[in-house]
Amino acid sequence: MKPREQKDTVRRGYDKLSNAYRSNDTSDEYGEYARWIADLSGHLSPGATVLDVGCGCGLPATRLLARRFTVTGVDFSDTQIVRARQLVPEARFLCGDIMDLVFSPESFDAVVSFYAIIHMPLEEHKPLLNRISTWLKPSGYLLATVGHETWTGTEDAYLGVEGGKMCWSHAGEASYIQWIEEAGLLVQWTEFVPEGNSGHTLVFAQKPPTGEAFASRLSQ
Repeated sequence: MKPREQKDTVRRGYDKLSNAYRSNDTSDEYGEYARWIADLSGHLSPGATVLDVGCGCGLPATRLLARRFTVTGVDFSDTQIVRARQLVPEARFLCGDIMDLVFSPESFDAVVSFYAIIHMPLEEHKPLLNRISTWLKPSGYLLATVGHETWTGTEDAYLGVEGGKMCWSHAGEASYIQWIEEAGLLVQWTEFVPEGNSGHTLVFAQKPPTGEAFASRLSQ
């Protein structure tokens, strides 16, 4: 599937199945989101700026983040963003393709992305990580779910929703670690997140305080 076709399929898919994916009464304790956000929050000061890439309808991650931080959520599904603005009014939301949006360098203290990068065309994953690195402030953090094993696939009725076609494409964990570090971030830890017969990798990385500090670390 060509990149543009994949993006259009994912966008239309989430427009169709938004409520099936996350209902309005989704608990803050859904899955492991609360623990992930709590772990990140321990590294940030109140009011810190956070970018949520692929925020969906804002539940539960954006809502959890917005209680303590200044959050910008991005998603290219119109339906998801309409719902997010209603469900998490304290956050700012942008509807658009993350590869087309422009943020000033060093705009954010943290960037999160949960189960979104895995829907993007594979050739955009590394460039996105490079862009995220430029958007992070020195000492800023990236917390994201990425592929654990290399896989590409489609489903015609995701979550049982007729017409809710969905696409996935991702590399394996080792590739993401390499791409993240090539982008100038230091991987602090990874965690396997099981799902069905496989799963994803949660990555926590940090941008060094200065370019000099990163260069020194590489030379050791």
